[in-house]
Amino acid sequence: MVESIGIQGVYVVHAKSGYELHEARIKALFPKHGLPFEFVTDGDPSVFTPELINQYFRPDIRSLMPDGIVSCTLNHIFSYRKMVERRNKYALVFENDPFFLNNFEKQIEAVAKEAETLPPGFIISLENTSLEFPPLDERREGKLLYQAVRGRCAGAYMIDLRAAERILDDLKTNKCGQVIDWWHNGLIQRGVVRMYWAHPPLVEQGSHNGLMSSTISTKQKNVVRRLRWLAQKYYKMYIGPWLRLNG
Repeated sequence: MVESIGIQGVYVVHAKSGYELHEARIKALFPKHGLPFEFVTDGDPSVFTPELINQYFRPDIRSLMPDGIVSCTLNHIFSYRKMVERRNKYALVFENDPFFLNNFEKQIEAVAKEAETLPPGFIISLENTSLEFPPLDERREGKLLYQAVRGRCAGAYMIDLRAAERILDDLKTNKCGQVIDWWHNGLIQRGVVRMYWAHPPLVEQGSHNGLMSSTISTKQKNVVRRLRWLAQKYYKMYIGPWLRLNG
């Protein structure tokens, strides 16, 4: 169980309705990997009030982003609140379409162990959604975590208690005005938190790798998207870095 390695919270950003297949999949998948989890739906659009929105967002946020995206971002924020209230040393935060790569249990244990060497106040990207990887000449055998200047979306990451505290404290004076991953990037740029990329990645998002979709798709389109994803991943993970190193 992940509690033994300091991961004391596992939060899945979810919606109250419309994602029943995703929900059923999470309920079947996570116990197999020793992940006692909690769906976070407190930020559902059905509970939006001006007071709630203004507590965390700039006043015009609903004119900038659809309610579903605002809700997703708010549920990430509520995950940090739960983490701080419960004093979780580390937490895993997922969106509701993760696919685990290789031996997830062994990899996350190694990530948590290496995280012990980091200064407090970090987010560790566990995913490959943006298909960005550490430069080949910076990778080291036995090293998993590489400091980065931006995230790789926000579908799967580990966060420590200090980072969650800093984010919530920053929100008191700097309201969120962007979707979650762009907002993370702003926090990184302003030095509120530090970002590290786990390499090799531990998670893929099903809405990106062609295995799931957040909208109705035909089987043929999913197959095409899957093949395209695999080709891009191979190129960006292996061929592109080698060409840049030897160009």
